[in-house]
Amino acid sequence: MSETPIPDLLEAKPALRIPFDATKFAVTMAFAGSSSGGLFAEALDRATVPPSTWDASGFAKDMFLTKLVAQYFRIEVGGSAAVLNSGYLLRLVAQPPSDPETVTFRRRILTELASSPMLRKALEGLYVDLCRLRGLVENTGATRVLDTNRQRLDTLGALKKVIDRMAGEFATAESGLSRLRDAGKAIRATEPYRSLSDLLSYDQQLATVGLKVTVGADGRIRSFDVLSVKESDENQFVNPAWRRWLGKIELFLRGYRFSQDEIMARLIDSVFSGLDHEIVMAVQLLGDVEFHLGALGFRDRVESVGLAVCLPTMAGPDEPRELSGLFNPLLLLTGMTPVPCDIVIQPTTSTTLITGPNSGGKTRLLQSIGLTQLLAQCGLFVPARSAKLALATGFVASLIEGTEADQAEGRLGTELMRIRALFERLPPNSMVLLDELCSGTNPSEGERIFELVLGMLHKLRPQAFITTHFLSFAQNLEKAGKVPGLSFIQVELSSARRPTYQFVPGVAQTSLAEATAERLGVTGDQLLDLIEQNIRKWRPPAPPEG
Repeated sequence: MSETPIPDLLEAKPALRIPFDATKFAVTMAFAGSSSGGLFAEALDRATVPPSTWDASGFAKDMFLTKLVAQYFRIEVGGSAAVLNSGYLLRLVAQPPSDPETVTFRRRILTELASSPMLRKALEGLYVDLCRLRGLVENTGATRVLDTNRQRLDTLGALKKVIDRMAGEFATAESGLSRLRDAGKAIRATEPYRSLSDLLSYDQQLATVGLKVTVGADGRIRSFDVLSVKESDENQFVNPAWRRWLGKIELFLRGYRFSQDEIMARLIDSVFSGLDHEIVMAVQLLGDVEFHLGALGFRDRVESVGLAVCLPTMAGPDEPRELSGLFNPLLLLTGMTPVPCDIVIQPTTSTTLITGPNSGGKTRLLQSIGLTQLLAQCGLFVPARSAKLALATGFVASLIEGTEADQAEGRLGTELMRIRALFERLPPNSMVLLDELCSGTNPSEGERIFELVLGMLHKLRPQAFITTHFLSFAQNLEKAGKVPGLSFIQVELSSARRPTYQFVPGVAQTSLAEATAERLGVTGDQLLDLIEQNIRKWRPPAPPEG
């Protein structure tokens, strides 16, 4: 394998994550003319991701992760959205790297791209070049070429453009983007690259022809004379005309029948064999570039509606966790404009109970907190104006769902299974999100189970957020103070007793069930009106008179 530096933009320690030998074989077959549509996507689908302690089965469904990734990562090329390798991006987001240096490495790249329009433009240009290279290697879409030699020369030309852009347009980079510059310069110093340059020069400029053209007053050409023809004799692929003819005569006398196309094909193969490693590296690089440009696309989209994102900092053991201007990206990505809020969690808190009325934003807050933690530990922009977070070793989310048709247990049994599954998969210092814990049984039984869960959770020192409608129970917990590490926040209400979608300390005094019922048309008077309408609708018509 070549000693060329790996232009890895995702890990602190450069790594080759795609299956090298299988991808190299696929690239070689594609270059030889075999069909290879989807080569890049297949290689990225089989790529490994950096080691992680997170298990996506514990949160992906409740966080709508597939939808989030599809909408979060957006890149526009020529005014239209690019088709990204969504499967690869989904695995990168679902498994945040456990190495903090890798997280910092990614943040530094995004910080530099966000602050340098020049470097962002260079990376966008590199992405366009990589997409063109992919199209030529796979011989698909708008890049399909019928002349095999022409296509292979164009492929090598696209590869050279990628290398030259890496070497020349990232000179000022100080983050991990500097790896592009270093790898590009290292490749340009090799003999295979010089052969590539000579071959492409031979293809584009075999000779320089001097002309004399005479044009009359009417704009028509009166004379056309060739003054000189100078071949590019410094190019290793160019022989004098007499040597080319002598070579053809010699091969003819020996019985060989090589055409000019066959000779060119052999030259192309010779150059390609020294650069197949670089094309394999380009496959991995395409996925890395999509990760960073897609994150910038999310930032652009958020800022276009007046919201803000940030790259968070890590809180020390004695510092509070703070989220300012936090919003739910799932709302934004479905066309709604979320209302940002501020959350502060003290370092002594392991579990936060959230109370308030239905439709007050409690479940959306859980999603916001969970997605912010997930994106932060992936090294991506988070949906908040500023954020200071503590690292979590894992993530388990369980949001309320409807009853399934094939559900074996009743609501209580299902709730108990949910609690057991939580503790089965929960490592210490994890993030936990539970929506409406113990709502599947009567309050007296539910409260005892609830208090048991709180006490057991504290032993794992999680970052837990739990919503509940057991208001009296929560108020008693707040007064007694016997569960360690427990804090309380509630939905803030306006003077008109409507949720503001902000959260303040304390326990809610009411769930506003009557106000919600009135808003949704479920008061006694409203239901009576509906009954009378139905009676009138179905009352048989009166018989005709006479």
